[in-house]
Amino acid sequence: MQVLTFPSGLRPSSVSDESAARLTAAKLVGVTGVLAYNWWVVVPFVPGLMPSVNGFFSDLEASGRPHAPLMSDADLIAGVLMAAALLLRGSNASGAVRKEWKWLMLFAIGGAVGGRYPYACSEGLSATCRTLEWHLQLPIHHYVHVVAGITEFATLTTAALIAMRRTRGQGTIEARIYSGLVKALAIGYPFLGLAYLTNRLGTLVEPVFFAAFSVMILAEVFEPIGRKADAPTWSDRVTAGDTNSNEAAGCVPTPSGQA
Repeated sequence: MQVLTFPSGLRPSSVSDESAARLTAAKLVGVTGVLAYNWWVVVPFVPGLMPSVNGFFSDLEASGRPHAPLMSDADLIAGVLMAAALLLRGSNASGAVRKEWKWLMLFAIGGAVGGRYPYACSEGLSATCRTLEWHLQLPIHHYVHVVAGITEFATLTTAALIAMRRTRGQGTIEARIYSGLVKALAIGYPFLGLAYLTNRLGTLVEPVFFAAFSVMILAEVFEPIGRKADAPTWSDRVTAGDTNSNEAAGCVPTPSGQA
């Protein structure tokens, strides 16, 4: 009886039940973390919560603002959950380590730290707060939040660039996502910089980045560890059978025209 074998690259990949459960948990935790991270979507539906489109969403977490502790806790929980999802998922994909993974871990940690240490005052909504901020006259937790925010933007942007280079030319959905994210960030950063410098329209610009960051986290968590090869076609099976027959008979096919 012949044993049917497939050429290299036609064998389907598989993961253990334990690994499958861990990957499922990573996806569930990741989605939950991203939902918590996007608490800002409810802001337009709460009257008076954002008094001006010229502010930034971190301003809503400042001490004394309505529901500030709730929003700070959401950022803290989001950061912890996203970090947990990344740990559960792991850094491997297609037999190699994804170098952007560690940058995304720093992003998640930065988000958690920013939630734990909110602004002391709403610098995007108050000229007095901005003056105190520039003169280093605010409590230390205010500046911890500033550094954490910068860390989030810097680390995730770095991760997106690395992921784009890693998947370039692969033609996978992840490659298209990472490439699209880098393009979106390149277009968005000048507008974000302008919003920060002029203290205008921050409420309209920031959501673009929050959405992009969310997509990046989800793409990283959902990216397959190893892509399953396509099922062998009828011709592949015939070729495999012929190869086995030749090997069993001790025959080695020669090109036509050669003895």
